[in-house]
Amino acid sequence: MANRETALIEITPEVLLKAYACGSFPMAESAEDPALFWMEPDMRGIIPLDRFHMSARLARTVRSDRFTVTVNHDFDGVVEGCAEPWPGRPRTWINARIRTLYRKLYERRHCHSVEVYDGDALVGGLYGVTLGRAFFGESMFHRTRDASKVAMVHLVARLKAGGFKLLDTQFVTDHLKTFGAIEVPRRQYHKLLEAALVGEGDFGALGAKQPVTGAQALAHLAVEHS
Repeated sequence: MANRETALIEITPEVLLKAYACGSFPMAESAEDPALFWMEPDMRGIIPLDRFHMSARLARTVRSDRFTVTVNHDFDGVVEGCAEPWPGRPRTWINARIRTLYRKLYERRHCHSVEVYDGDALVGGLYGVTLGRAFFGESMFHRTRDASKVAMVHLVARLKAGGFKLLDTQFVTDHLKTFGAIEVPRRQYHKLLEAALVGEGDFGALGAKQPVTGAQALAHLAVEHS
């Protein structure tokens, strides 16, 4: 379900957080279109944190610390990476208003980024919104194989360490299915969301100043290897 915004409605960070609490999130048709519309899919994508899984190969990559992983180190760089076109997606929905809104949420500590570096180069990452004990994933990107997957592993480790209860992926893709993503009906999603809005998750539970090693991340994950 999508409701296109009217020109008279001003979307502020406060309005945005209320929308998330009600199960909606904004999107744009393209980076060039200034209008936003509200989405509330009939089937919602989530990754159950207690059923997260990864391949044995990916676990080895995470443990090897080939990449350096940080949080909230280069939020703007991650959003820029997520806005880049890539094969199969020549256009992006991240327009100027989206960038401004989520930057404001980041400044209010309701939006966070995970960065993946190969040396000094930002090669992957993701960002999303936190509210209560829910994390609403917005977008992810990679410029090097496995970089976005490593970001996801570190994200889930951080969510589990911080007492989060819901990882919302909005939709389910083949990529997300490899981690255990499933679709749930809207009514079930709202029950999960309602429960997750009680209390407050700690996104900084694994620390925020220093990079987290792969071994530290994996220690917080009881996962199935496929």
